[in-house]
Amino acid sequence: MSFWTSKTLEELSDEEWESLCDGCGRCCLQKLECEDTGEVFYTDLTCKQLDMESCRCKDYENRSQIVSACISLRQLKDEDWYFMPSTCAYRLIKEGKALKDWHPLIYGSDEKMKQEGISIRGRVVSETAVAEEDYEDHIIQWVEC
Repeated sequence: MSFWTSKTLEELSDEEWESLCDGCGRCCLQKLECEDTGEVFYTDLTCKQLDMESCRCKDYENRSQIVSACISLRQLKDEDWYFMPSTCAYRLIKEGKALKDWHPLIYGSDEKMKQEGISIRGRVVSETAVAEEDYEDHIIQWVEC
């Protein structure tokens, strides 16, 4: 039995926790929330700390000090998981669902994730390249909340 099917997120070791991240980079996309409906919209704009080639944080250990809005998933409240992409392994486990068949822990590498178009590599720009008032122009449909 795999650790992700036998443990809750709260029970995972640090090593298990980190291995759940598929490296897609979707969680590092800027999101907009409609004040009237609460609907979340993803943009093709990445956090300034995201390495757009590796889809990993440039300084993961210090990310919360560098970007104050960076959220620690280990401290995320149950009602706030809706901000995470529907494909996110952490969200799936939190919701009692199975990992996707393309997930590196299932498939054995990140190749299928890339083939399925899950990775943001080659599809995004840094938030630093766009004025905040223009974020709405960058809303995308290829990530579902």
